[in-house]
Amino acid sequence: MAKHTKKSTRKFEKKHLKAVLEQRKAGAKIKQRQQIKAKRQARNAKDDEFLGDKDEDGKPEVAREDPFGKMNVDDFFQGGFEIPENLAKKSKAVPEKLGKRKRLAPEEDDDESSEASFEEAPMGSDSEGEGEAEDDIGMTKEAMDALAEKDPEFYKYLKENDPEALQFDENADLVEVDDLSGSDEEEAPKKKKQKKAKKADDMSDEEVADSAEVTKGMVAKWTAAMTKEHSLRAMRQVVLAFRAAAHVNEDDGKEYKYTISNPDVYHDLLLTTLKNVPEVLGHHLPIKEAASGKVRVSTDSKKFKTLTPLLKSHTSSVHHLLTTLADEATLKLTLSSVTPLLPYLLPFKKILKNIVKTVVDIWSDASSSEATRITAFLVLRRLAVIGDPGLREAVLKTVYQGLIKGSRTTSIHTIQGINLMKNSAAELWGIDQEVGYATGFTFIRQLAIHLRTSITNNQKESYKTVYNWQYVHSLDFWSCVLSEYCSPVKEAESGKESQLRLLIYPTVQVTLGAMRLIPTATYFPLRFQMVRSLLRISRATGTYIPLASALLEVLNSVEMKKPPKASTLKSLDFTSSYKAPKSYLRTRVYQDGVGEQLVELLSEFFVLWSTSIAFPELALPVIVMVKRWLKEAGNKTTGNKNNKVNSGFVLLIQKLEANAKWIEGMRAKVDFAPNNRAGVEGFLKGFEWEKTPLGAFVAGQRKQREERARIMEESRREDERKRKLEGGKQKATSDSDEDMDDADQDDDSEAGFEDEDEEDDE
Repeated sequence: MAKHTKKSTRKFEKKHLKAVLEQRKAGAKIKQRQQIKAKRQARNAKDDEFLGDKDEDGKPEVAREDPFGKMNVDDFFQGGFEIPENLAKKSKAVPEKLGKRKRLAPEEDDDESSEASFEEAPMGSDSEGEGEAEDDIGMTKEAMDALAEKDPEFYKYLKENDPEALQFDENADLVEVDDLSGSDEEEAPKKKKQKKAKKADDMSDEEVADSAEVTKGMVAKWTAAMTKEHSLRAMRQVVLAFRAAAHVNEDDGKEYKYTISNPDVYHDLLLTTLKNVPEVLGHHLPIKEAASGKVRVSTDSKKFKTLTPLLKSHTSSVHHLLTTLADEATLKLTLSSVTPLLPYLLPFKKILKNIVKTVVDIWSDASSSEATRITAFLVLRRLAVIGDPGLREAVLKTVYQGLIKGSRTTSIHTIQGINLMKNSAAELWGIDQEVGYATGFTFIRQLAIHLRTSITNNQKESYKTVYNWQYVHSLDFWSCVLSEYCSPVKEAESGKESQLRLLIYPTVQVTLGAMRLIPTATYFPLRFQMVRSLLRISRATGTYIPLASALLEVLNSVEMKKPPKASTLKSLDFTSSYKAPKSYLRTRVYQDGVGEQLVELLSEFFVLWSTSIAFPELALPVIVMVKRWLKEAGNKTTGNKNNKVNSGFVLLIQKLEANAKWIEGMRAKVDFAPNNRAGVEGFLKGFEWEKTPLGAFVAGQRKQREERARIMEESRREDERKRKLEGGKQKATSDSDEDMDDADQDDDSEAGFEDEDEEDDE
């Protein structure tokens, strides 16, 4: 039976119990705060006794009362962040402990003295890149200037006996590096004492000054110390000088410890910093790398936490330098120096994301040289290899965005750089295929959504979201990725099917839908671009894609059936065009180019199956339709009367029929039925396609095209060289409108056709 409580008890619980409990909790918090304060004061007293801080009578200093100790959070914020009067007076008084400066706090430190020093200056964690470690300097430069005016004798005494107390760095106080350098470079106590004495003797005047001019002797001294002794102290000075060099000639309102005015000194400092800083870091913080590419750095060690501000300062300077450099050789050297720093930056995601964005901008910049872009890609690849899945995903997304941005304008002058980007970026998607599949599916789905919106939207220019260079290069890029990692050869080597193979079907469907969105003669070049992408997938993965019908639609168009008009236009470059200008339509030049593309693409499609047992049945419908077209073209009244195009298709028909007869002859010798799957797949397996009738024809055509492309590339480079020379002369004298018009005429980019064909897009 339950025990009934008294009425007074229930009344107390109802009216007063909650308030009493809250009062007790508040008292417990106050008591706990006082206990923490007492422990802190005890630790501070112990530290003062250890460091030898005493008052004028020789007794240890008594810990002063914390003016904020008795405040709660509400009282603190209600005070409007006003500094109590006693604390304000303390900052203006003559400092009693100038030799003691606060240090940057590690995020987790087991040393009690470190906890005591940094308890009232909380540090934000940068594990997710949400903030940078802030400097915690015991005495500001303003206070020391006030001291020089108020007590010049004491200021002079400090300058002679403790010059380091007068050195200020508002960005990074790295005093712990000096202690760490001394402890690492000397083992025996005797050597430590000698090292300290040597440091005191080597304190030069330029290290004392607030803004010292860097000289060649200083750079040589730092370089020798870093290369021979792996001195962290020398590295600290180099990092501080390098930061000033990275911001040279910039009016950013910041004060730097060093100044640089000599170009030779700037060059020497740049070289020694980019080369030796990673080596010194590697000596003191060795990197352990597994066979799989994973790296491990002891981030929990006190040494790493002490060097973190130095590392961040140097990385920030390198990042800023990358955004301002214009010289290709220096830019390449700076990019190379980033790679060995990446393992140390893995815990700092925000820093890495900024670096990745800048490196991708360099990689996708059409004005950068090929060597510089490859160096930038190696930085991205290294980060993708050693990073975690989240970091890999960020790298892949940033690289894809850079690819889209860099392919916005395509011409004969930029197509080589765009192909370099697509081929190099495709390599990143195979490092972690699970992450590659997730990102690939997302981006291909976006392309499908754009296509669906263009089909369902009846607005006049809705198709332009699909018919542009960025969309075309995106689909071509995914064909590069799939052909790189979904080939049967690579899958056999790895022993398992590629996870990216699941992306073949959506990529093919989106590409087929995009090429048929606007089936007019203006966009035949775009159709040919997409057919080449699908041929790459089919060739590498062994997937059959029905492309003959899409090509026969072009052959049966009005553009190819009607007689062409004479024209003096130069041939259209189908590799750097996705639409034809209005002036090219119905001309002999355009019809010749389209006919040549059709013969090439049809032969490339059928040569993929030139050794297939079903080749005769596959080629028969195309042979019949092309013969019918040739018969209509031969009509004297309605035919196209283009002998060049007709002769090309006649030759193609001959090769297809010859290859079909050859397959029939080989097929007559087999002893298995068509339902024998293993026999059908093993038919002519391993036979070289170049030895087939159609294969020999295609191989010869490829050699001719390669030779023609080589000649065109040499001509393009020569024109580009001349244009640069002319541009330099114009810049030295004055701008000439006529020369600019000539340069525009030499450029066959798509941008030159857009305004002219605006009304004929449909």
